Amino acid sequence: QVQLVESGGGLVQAGGSLRLSCTTLGRTFSTYSMAWFRQAPGKEREFVAAISSNGASTYNPASVKGRFTISRDNAEKTVYLQMNTLTPEDTAVYYCAAGDTYSIFQRRYNYWGQGTQVTVSS
Repeated sequence: QVQLVESGGGLVQAGGSLRLSCTTLGRTFSTYSMAWFRQAPGKEREFVAAISSNGASTYNPASVKGRFTISRDNAEKTVYLQMNTLTPEDTAVYYCAAGDTYSIFQRRYNYWGQGTQVTVSS
């Protein structure tokens, strides 16, 4: 089995930054594509960022493009989400996901973390 453990969430003022981490517990990490999704109260889960297994490719939707950056350290079996210029609209539970396919779709990811709360105050 693969277990993902997120950390780094918390409270931050609008305009501030946070860095989320997701560490993979298990033998396999470097072969997985990784992604971040978020879900705000009353809204559907939303794609935030994805990175290919070797880190050569990344993708962000327009809502976070230029503000959020996904990266990975395969030696540490960890994926990161650097979030800058945060706004109250970024408030959500953020989930880390791992899968065999580099994709923006939730259904393509096999393993999920428990989520970490990010709250941005105005």
